[in-house]
Amino acid sequence: KVKVLSRNASDYVRETSQDIHKIKRNFDPSLHPFEKAREYTRALNAVKLERLFAKPFVGALSGHVDGVYCMVKHPLKLTTIVSGSGDGELRIWNLSEQTATWNISGHKGIVRGVCCSPTKSDFYYSCGTDKTVKIWNPNELSDEPINTFIGKSAFSAIDHHRSDLIFATSGSQMKTNAISWNPMEAFNFTAANEDHNCYTFDMRKMDCALNVLKGHVSAVLDLDYSPTGEEIVTGAYDRTLRIFHSRKGHSRDIYHTKRMQRIFCVKFSMDSKYVLSGSDDGNVRLWKANASEKIGPKDYRERAHLEYAEKLKDRYKNLPELKRISRHRHIPKAVKTAQNTKLIMLQSQRRKEENLRKHSKKDSIPYKAERKKSIIGVAK
Repeated sequence: KVKVLSRNASDYVRETSQDIHKIKRNFDPSLHPFEKAREYTRALNAVKLERLFAKPFVGALSGHVDGVYCMVKHPLKLTTIVSGSGDGELRIWNLSEQTATWNISGHKGIVRGVCCSPTKSDFYYSCGTDKTVKIWNPNELSDEPINTFIGKSAFSAIDHHRSDLIFATSGSQMKTNAISWNPMEAFNFTAANEDHNCYTFDMRKMDCALNVLKGHVSAVLDLDYSPTGEEIVTGAYDRTLRIFHSRKGHSRDIYHTKRMQRIFCVKFSMDSKYVLSGSDDGNVRLWKANASEKIGPKDYRERAHLEYAEKLKDRYKNLPELKRISRHRHIPKAVKTAQNTKLIMLQSQRRKEENLRKHSKKDSIPYKAERKKSIIGVAK
């Protein structure tokens, strides 16, 4: 037998002069004793670059002359949203063009709620403090509503049935400012509360919260789930917008600008890549859901590099240096001061409870889980 050495030129020769050189790699771990050290360095650089390129703000949709109090996504049109302001004006926005396609002065007071009809995509419903509910069709040339319903008191919210021509309204608001249902888990919903927190419940077992979302230092006025059900966006009176993972208690990111005032409404886009916020300064702002994500097409090599960087960050996420860099955020001084004040108050309250337990009969003051503290009573 004669053994002949042979090799195929296509394995090492470039097809064109513009291609990159082909490199052969041996992945035997015994040949790479510094693999973890190299990967740690790459993960550290990936986290630093993520924070360096974190520029979430995309644009502002200006046109309202008063605060934006409510906002709704169109269930069938990806780039369409409807907003209502404090001067009674309604606007339909095209997000891709960042322009208003229709506007009308629909109410004589604050517009508290807007919604779209899933069955008739051109019908919009609005309600306000002028005790009226109106149905609009922007395709008609007339500025008058199709129908008007008059109530006995001011309305605070409106929503439409998913299949029938039925809508529901709510009256004066209680301590819970907004409720959003998880689109992937039908029994779970999250409530935005006046006590600076958001509470996730399973409606089949209401005696304990599934999760408590903390971080805001003022009343949470609105929230919304992403279409995937994995993330929640919240807007609060402290002029900040936070993005939470639905199963974690603290926000993964916080957005703010110098000109943005109290946030009254927030929404996830229908593709879960963008976040919308409406604030008291009259602007609807568009943000990226992932602050460092690149907008536009990506080459396959760039996608592979980004996926590799994400895997590295996930593998080494619990190491102190990576955790410190990835969690660090610059926040307004007023929010930082309020956080410190709130921390001192909570520590004082815990210290008082511990002193009471020390000087009381054993087991007379039981410990109460954080997820059960907010439950006052359960209706049966």
